[in-house]
Amino acid sequence: MILKYCKRVRYFYKKLIFFVIVLLTPWVASAETILIEDAYVRASSKLAKSAAAFMEIRNTSSRGDRLLDVKSDIAKKVELHTHIKSDDGVMKMRRVEEGFVILGNGVLQLESGGDHIMFMGLSQPFVDGEAISLTLIFETAGSIELEIPIHLKKRSTSRSHSHTHTHKNSKVHKHMHTHSD
Repeated sequence: MILKYCKRVRYFYKKLIFFVIVLLTPWVASAETILIEDAYVRASSKLAKSAAAFMEIRNTSSRGDRLLDVKSDIAKKVELHTHIKSDDGVMKMRRVEEGFVILGNGVLQLESGGDHIMFMGLSQPFVDGEAISLTLIFETAGSIELEIPIHLKKRSTSRSHSHTHTHKNSKVHKHMHTHSD
């Protein structure tokens, strides 16, 4: 009788461990599939009421993902934006409600004149060289918290920067990148 009970308990725990592993694997696996490179935010001046963030988002997974939203306390509104050409040939910024798709093993380039993150109603003046905090929210990878530098002027040709970020399941870590073109 006791032997039968022990076998049942062992069987139950084996199944429980299996299901826990199955449920947690996608969550843990997605934590490091998104890499953020060359991130910075730019405003036209210290007194500007709006700003934009640019970066390269690399999906290292073979599965596609989608940047759904972005959050930050730095502005009243933070939105994903793109530029579209109107019927009269004028380029206009528009909010992208459905987010930006990032193909498996693909790259999403957030850049001036294209897809970008828009901050409207800035809560404080920007200071060149300081950093802001923001959270990128992905469909599969979840939330990624970033600290990205503020550049009030056009980017330098050295394209050197650093940023810190955390994935939803890891510790804060910092990257320093220097690109020589």
